Amino acid sequence: MSYIIGMNLTDIDATAEFTLGGIGQTDDGKLYKYVQYEAATAAVAGVAGEVAYYATVAVGDATATIVTSDLSDSNAVGAGVLQAALTDGTFGWVQVAGVATLTIALTAGGDGDALTPTGAGDGTLDVNIATAANTDVCARAVDASANIILCAFTH
Repeated sequence: MSYIIGMNLTDIDATAEFTLGGIGQTDDGKLYKYVQYEAATAAVAGVAGEVAYYATVAVGDATATIVTSDLSDSNAVGAGVLQAALTDGTFGWVQVAGVATLTIALTAGGDGDALTPTGAGDGTLDVNIATAANTDVCARAVDASANIILCAFTH
């Protein structure tokens, strides 16, 4: 993994400034992915510190580079934690690996629990109680009461 020169995690770009899907690493070892934001049907704005999910193909994503916080217009696969308040059509970074603190509470779960978009509300995660093989476990709760998770998002 290498550093991406000029990577500013809180920038909101009107046009793509980096390769979509590009992975960057900060000096603390955390990994980030460059994505495009889609507000989707419910017009859900991106909020820094909330979870984004990969948008459904119907919304326009067949490349795993378009994300949304509208869980109903996603494929229930976690994309990462938004680093800026992205709006429809803008570009920015999501954290995909390392410890992160969410700005929204988990739907449910306790310390050490596996977390998934399935059963969650927009922008957050829920405890993984499903046994289905296709349930996406994308994080673990480190300190559930403080919204601290260990990211393990597919990138």
